[in-house]
Amino acid sequence: MAFAYSEKVMDHFTNPRNVGEIENCSGCGTVGNAQCGDIMRVYLDIDDNRRIRDVKFKTFGCGAAIATSSMATELVKGKTIQEALEVTNKAVMEALDGLPPVKVHCSLLAEEAIHAALWDYAEREGIVIEGLEKPKTDIHEHETEPEYTLA
Repeated sequence: MAFAYSEKVMDHFTNPRNVGEIENCSGCGTVGNAQCGDIMRVYLDIDDNRRIRDVKFKTFGCGAAIATSSMATELVKGKTIQEALEVTNKAVMEALDGLPPVKVHCSLLAEEAIHAALWDYAEREGIVIEGLEKPKTDIHEHETEPEYTLA
């Protein structure tokens, strides 16, 4: 089965940005999708001004999962934690010029991984991040899949 991927998706898949781990990270979040087997882990290094100084990811999954991980890290790098919280799966897909409908869940995985890392940071720091809800470790737990796609 072949999918029509945008040039940006292919670029982030073949040349992913921010791959790796951050030792002594400020927050780390891991999420997966039991249905497709994708697993994404995001590491955040957050400075004293609550700005994301660095972000890395490790993803086990398809090309779309790797591309969405890469783009999501690019979108949150340098942002405040509140700005990072506003990066949605829709924003990730738009930045990649869209995903095939069957791969939209990968963008949700990226959003949830960022939220899981922010949640971990908040727990470590003993703070509450306004608007952040406890993330699901398996995005399949969401009652509905996102319907948004770009064609």
